[in-house]
Amino acid sequence: MDKATNCFGEARMRKAGKAPAQPLQTEENSMSPLEIRTSSKAEQTVRGVCQDMARRLVSHPQGTCPVDVTRGLIALCRTQTCGKCVPCRIGLAQIESLLNGVLDGTATESDLSRIETLAENVRVSADCAIGTQAAEMALTGVRAFRDDYELHAEGRCVCTSDHPVPCVQGCPANVDIPGYIALVKAGRFDDAIELICKDNPFPSACAYVCEHPCENTCRRSFVDSAVNIRGLKRYACDHETPNRPTEVGEPTGKKVAVIGGGPGGLTAAYYLTRMGHSVTVYEQRAKLGGMLRYGIPNYRLPKTLLDTEIAHITSLGVEVKLGVSVGKDIAIADLERDYDAVYVCIGAHSDKKLRIEGEDAPGVVPAVAMLREIGDGNVADLTGQDVVVVGGGNVAMDAARSARRMGAKSVKIVYRRRRADMTALPEEIDGAIEDGCELMELVAPAHVEMDDEGHAVALWGQPQMISTVRGGRPSPKAASKPEVRIPATTIIVAIGQNIDSAAFEEFGLPCKWNEIQAQPDSSIPEKPGFFTGGDCSWGPATVIRAIEGGKVAARAIDTYLGGAHEIRCDVEIPAPNLADRVPCGRVTMKERPGAERICDFELCEIGMSEEEMLQEAGRCLGCDHFGYGAFKGGRSRAW
Repeated sequence: MDKATNCFGEARMRKAGKAPAQPLQTEENSMSPLEIRTSSKAEQTVRGVCQDMARRLVSHPQGTCPVDVTRGLIALCRTQTCGKCVPCRIGLAQIESLLNGVLDGTATESDLSRIETLAENVRVSADCAIGTQAAEMALTGVRAFRDDYELHAEGRCVCTSDHPVPCVQGCPANVDIPGYIALVKAGRFDDAIELICKDNPFPSACAYVCEHPCENTCRRSFVDSAVNIRGLKRYACDHETPNRPTEVGEPTGKKVAVIGGGPGGLTAAYYLTRMGHSVTVYEQRAKLGGMLRYGIPNYRLPKTLLDTEIAHITSLGVEVKLGVSVGKDIAIADLERDYDAVYVCIGAHSDKKLRIEGEDAPGVVPAVAMLREIGDGNVADLTGQDVVVVGGGNVAMDAARSARRMGAKSVKIVYRRRRADMTALPEEIDGAIEDGCELMELVAPAHVEMDDEGHAVALWGQPQMISTVRGGRPSPKAASKPEVRIPATTIIVAIGQNIDSAAFEEFGLPCKWNEIQAQPDSSIPEKPGFFTGGDCSWGPATVIRAIEGGKVAARAIDTYLGGAHEIRCDVEIPAPNLADRVPCGRVTMKERPGAERICDFELCEIGMSEEEMLQEAGRCLGCDHFGYGAFKGGRSRAW
């Protein structure tokens, strides 16, 4: 009698009120209670294979066929089933078979309906999560990508016709990453910077503060871990020749106004000027740079480097008008009259409120306002103070780490979720803790306590507990615990940013939740000649996303003005070496000791040595030559 039959037999005997017979103990099936079980070689090997599979899933590239992905996941789930229940054992096999038919082009419309029906039946009838979650994957695939499934049934797949380089696809600005890595390895740093600037005019800024989404899809993760792309970019920036020349096109006679002197606006100005258009940037603050200057402290991005990059952009012929608030100091209608096109990229510089009692008391300050003052050179003295920072994003980490450098006796970061749920980069969280900041997880602000003079003296927080998953991460809810008192002389609020778009909405630009609405190419159909992008269009995001918006807008504006200019780079890329692919550890960036760096606002991060650079650049698999990119004709030399 097999094991499954025996289990069912025992169940029948229990229902009849009879005790099942105990199995005989033999030398083969007996096991001493003092015997320690160790993993076999096969188990260890399987565990290693699963870890390799996990790395492949994490580095999953964009643009992959959704049907193929779904089939692969279902096949993986089948290897995990115990085989006890029929829905899981038989149903998943049938779903996989039907998906194979879809990929082979032999499926019919009825087969697609069968997949959906079968997956739904497995989802509601399987005994455990192995079957239910696998069926959920199948349902998600067939419902979300119905068009792709129908195309496959016709024998076509739109995803397999184009294989982009994964890291290039992962970069919002589509920088030729394998190309400049090869140039850095060859010691051609000026050429590397020229290649980067074809798509991104802020190589230094991104080398220091970019969140490097490109590394998430790096194929080197299949071998060990992603290449330190940002670190290699920084090495190139630290070793380039200053004052590099940049070609500017013949004047077109067209005039473009750019509202906002942040990374998005300056990116658009840079490329439009290179195309030959006359560009004027209107910036309401005293200096250009936007959040690069007024949101990122000097210890992360030295302002001397930022000034150098901005000076290079303006030296091409960009006119700049500082201290001008469009909508107040100058009417938007005047810009519409005087310019052929207008690009609105005002960013998101106002703060979000906590909506708790006492948040307007003296001592409660928005993080964006504090960082803005630091950007202007007005560093407050927090010596001996207890500081509380509310929030879990990069801005919160910047505010907390800045407070330590401003002399704060203690800094506590209060966050209503867990550390694992924070939106800040892991290295920024680690840096804050190393700087001496204390992290208080699962505490939501309740109210601000004030003294007799109305000044904040403490933040009261309501303990939270983690609950159901919403929007991809667990949501918190109030726990049945008393509120906690957190002494605080200064409370810094860093829970998000708002967009001040009232003047533009009044002018007639379509807005939703303060975000200016636009087409994917950044144009605004309701107002021909107006374009928008960056944080004011899609909400607070990253520097590289703002650069992407400026680049897209430059192309759209040039087309609108009747141009067909190209931004190109004809730098020759070194031939790839067939280097061995043995696993090699990733070179990580080091920082100055915490006790030393909290005493000033000087740069924390230490760049790579030449030896480290050569090793790290050698880890690049050259996906632009081997397996990816080559299928679509090689790299893009112009856009």
